[in-house]
Amino acid sequence: MKKDFFKYQAQTSPHPLAIEISKAKGSYIYDTSGKKYLDFVAGVSANSLGHNHPKVTKAIKNQLDTYAHVMVYGEFIQQPQVELCKLLVENSPKNLNSVYITNSGTEATEGALKLAKRVTKRSEIIAAKNSYHGNTMGAMSVSGVEEQNAAFRPLIPGTKFIAFNCDFCLEKITTKTAAVLLETIQGGAGFIEPTNNFLSKVKKRCDQVGALLILDEIQTGIGRTGTFWGFENYNVTPDIIITGKGLGGGMPIGAFIANFKLMNLLKNNPKLGHISTFAGHPVIAAAGLATVTEIIKTHLIKDTLRKEKLIKKHLNHPAILEIRGKGLMLAAILETPDLAVKVIHQCLENGLILFFLLFEGKAMRITPPLTISDNEIIKGCKIILKSIEDMCIQKK
Repeated sequence: MKKDFFKYQAQTSPHPLAIEISKAKGSYIYDTSGKKYLDFVAGVSANSLGHNHPKVTKAIKNQLDTYAHVMVYGEFIQQPQVELCKLLVENSPKNLNSVYITNSGTEATEGALKLAKRVTKRSEIIAAKNSYHGNTMGAMSVSGVEEQNAAFRPLIPGTKFIAFNCDFCLEKITTKTAAVLLETIQGGAGFIEPTNNFLSKVKKRCDQVGALLILDEIQTGIGRTGTFWGFENYNVTPDIIITGKGLGGGMPIGAFIANFKLMNLLKNNPKLGHISTFAGHPVIAAAGLATVTEIIKTHLIKDTLRKEKLIKKHLNHPAILEIRGKGLMLAAILETPDLAVKVIHQCLENGLILFFLLFEGKAMRITPPLTISDNEIIKGCKIILKSIEDMCIQKK
């Protein structure tokens, strides 16, 4: 299987982890040799309820027994779609009361940008340096790392970039600006939180010039940072939310959320202003509905902040310079990128799955399922500390 993996399947990196998966359950993934791995990544923040959660699995099976794809998005009334949209609205600020479900977070980015241009009749987008919003041409155009973008230019014109947490940079937001697009917490850059009320200052500036604020909640949303939406931690309400990843319980989904009056503009001039064949697929929507319902009705959101403290308590080593992020969206920053790579691979050998961040080489991603137990957290932290020690001994 590994030989065929490299022969027939398109590769995304020079050195994939290449674990041959047998099964996954709860906080663990198993390979075909029977080795058990504690998962501290959760499908890059996607498996909010862990692997093969019984309520999500039941929702998927029940929907498959009822119907799967029947029509392009928005034409037929389908219960899983309607109920998921309603539940998201009920857990969002009052002005954010209309949901467009998509196939991925990247597609949600595309839809949000189109909506902002349709609403404002402007074309300029302001985004942040070192940001990441997806990998389609439109999403890349508003992602601020030239090393990632250079090989694919020309991209869509009209984007200007500012530094995250830079108050002075807000002068670049003008009456030409359709929208400012920011990650609530910068992900690929190293899990960098907004400081000094930066996001609320951006919103105030947007209001002054008639621009919209779009917040990318693909990683921070659906309970991962101690509130349902990450922006609730930072005294701001956006005009459009982008979400994905943890929304689907491991299934592929995204959504953008805005005020009904704004979203309604996509119906006319032109008709079908945004359309997708498989968006809101009923099986996927059923999984999303089960996931969000479970997160809301349990203690999982509240527990993320307590589990953050537990990780920080047990992950103490001189080689760890700091732990960034909030809730269960954390990044341990090591002394060098080389050490981070070696520790991540050593953790894999020792039965723990960690992963990298896109643009911060010194970081180790720690984004376990929200359902991870205290004992599993302590176990994972011990493996990380042991792996760091193994690397330090080898270095000597």
